[in-house]
Amino acid sequence: MSTKKKPSDAAKFLEKLTGSKLTLGNLLLAIRQGEEVSQVEFAKLLGISRQYLCDIEHSRRFVSPRGAAEFAKKLGYSQKQFVRLCLQELLDRDELNLSVDIQDAA
Repeated sequence: MSTKKKPSDAAKFLEKLTGSKLTLGNLLLAIRQGEEVSQVEFAKLLGISRQYLCDIEHSRRFVSPRGAAEFAKKLGYSQKQFVRLCLQELLDRDELNLSVDIQDAA
Protein backbone atom coordinates (compact mmCIF):
# COMPACT_ATOMS: atom_id res chain seq x y z
CA MET A 1 0.00 0.00 0.00
CA SER A 2 1.47 3.33 -1.05
CA THR A 3 1.12 6.33 1.24
CA LYS A 4 3.04 8.69 -1.03
CA LYS A 5 1.60 12.20 -0.77
CA LYS A 6 0.39 13.88 -3.91
CA PRO A 7 1.85 17.30 -4.75
CA SER A 8 -0.31 20.27 -3.78
CA ASP A 9 -2.07 22.26 -6.47
CA ALA A 10 0.53 25.01 -6.09
CA ALA A 11 3.36 22.49 -6.47
CA LYS A 12 1.71 21.01 -9.57
CA PHE A 13 1.33 24.49 -11.04
CA LEU A 14 5.00 25.34 -10.42
CA GLU A 15 6.12 21.98 -11.82
CA LYS A 16 4.08 22.63 -14.96
CA LEU A 17 5.42 26.19 -15.18
CA THR A 18 9.07 25.18 -14.76
CA GLY A 19 8.81 21.87 -16.60
CA SER A 20 10.52 20.04 -13.77
CA LYS A 21 9.95 18.67 -10.29
CA LEU A 22 9.51 21.34 -7.63
CA THR A 23 12.75 22.02 -5.77
CA LEU A 24 13.72 24.63 -3.23
CA GLY A 25 15.84 26.29 -5.91
CA ASN A 26 13.08 26.66 -8.47
CA LEU A 27 10.63 27.71 -5.74
CA LEU A 28 12.99 30.53 -4.76
CA LEU A 29 13.34 31.44 -8.44
CA ALA A 30 9.54 31.53 -8.86
CA ILE A 31 9.10 33.67 -5.74
CA ARG A 32 11.84 36.07 -6.87
CA GLN A 33 10.48 36.40 -10.39
CA GLY A 34 6.90 36.72 -9.12
CA GLU A 35 7.98 39.60 -6.91
CA GLU A 36 9.97 41.06 -9.83
CA VAL A 37 13.12 41.33 -7.73
CA SER A 38 16.66 41.08 -9.08
CA GLN A 39 19.02 38.35 -7.94
CA VAL A 40 21.11 40.99 -6.19
CA GLU A 41 18.16 42.34 -4.19
CA PHE A 42 16.78 38.88 -3.38
CA ALA A 43 20.19 37.57 -2.30
CA LYS A 44 20.61 40.59 -0.03
CA LEU A 45 17.19 39.86 1.52
CA LEU A 46 18.24 36.24 2.15
CA GLY A 47 21.66 37.24 3.47
CA ILE A 48 23.62 35.36 0.80
CA SER A 49 25.69 36.28 -2.25
CA ARG A 50 24.12 36.70 -5.68
CA GLN A 51 26.30 33.88 -7.03
CA TYR A 52 25.16 31.49 -4.28
CA LEU A 53 21.51 32.36 -5.04
CA CYS A 54 22.12 31.76 -8.74
CA ASP A 55 23.70 28.38 -7.96
CA ILE A 56 20.75 27.41 -5.73
CA GLU A 57 18.21 28.46 -8.38
CA HIS A 58 19.98 26.29 -10.96
CA SER A 59 20.56 23.28 -8.65
CA ARG A 60 24.34 23.65 -8.70
CA ARG A 61 24.41 24.14 -4.90
CA PHE A 62 22.12 22.97 -2.16
CA VAL A 63 20.80 24.55 1.02
CA SER A 64 20.98 23.00 4.49
CA PRO A 65 17.71 22.38 6.35
CA ARG A 66 18.60 25.21 8.75
CA GLY A 67 19.29 27.53 5.81
CA ALA A 68 15.97 26.56 4.19
CA ALA A 69 14.13 27.36 7.45
CA GLU A 70 15.89 30.72 7.67
CA PHE A 71 14.98 31.56 4.05
CA ALA A 72 11.32 30.70 4.75
CA LYS A 73 11.28 32.90 7.83
CA LYS A 74 12.87 35.85 6.00
CA LEU A 75 10.40 35.51 3.13
CA GLY A 76 7.31 34.85 5.27
CA TYR A 77 6.69 31.33 3.96
CA SER A 78 6.21 27.94 5.62
CA GLN A 79 9.42 26.66 7.20
CA LYS A 80 8.02 23.16 7.00
CA GLN A 81 7.58 23.40 3.22
CA PHE A 82 11.02 24.91 2.61
CA VAL A 83 12.75 22.27 4.78
CA ARG A 84 10.77 19.47 3.10
CA LEU A 85 11.84 20.68 -0.34
CA CYS A 86 15.45 21.00 0.84
CA LEU A 87 15.54 17.44 2.18
CA GLN A 88 13.72 16.03 -0.85
CA GLU A 89 16.21 17.71 -3.17
CA LEU A 90 19.10 16.10 -1.28
CA LEU A 91 17.47 12.65 -1.53
CA ASP A 92 16.73 13.11 -5.24
CA ARG A 93 20.29 14.29 -5.90
CA ASP A 94 21.56 11.03 -4.43
CA GLU A 95 19.01 9.08 -6.50
CA LEU A 96 17.30 7.63 -3.44
CA ASN A 97 13.75 6.63 -4.25
CA LEU A 98 12.31 8.12 -1.04
CA SER A 99 9.94 10.96 -0.31
CA VAL A 100 9.98 13.35 2.62
CA ASP A 101 7.04 14.13 4.87
CA ILE A 102 7.68 16.68 7.62
CA GLN A 103 5.72 16.64 10.88
CA ASP A 104 5.79 19.14 13.72
CA ALA A 105 7.66 17.80 16.76
CA ALA A 106 5.43 16.76 19.63
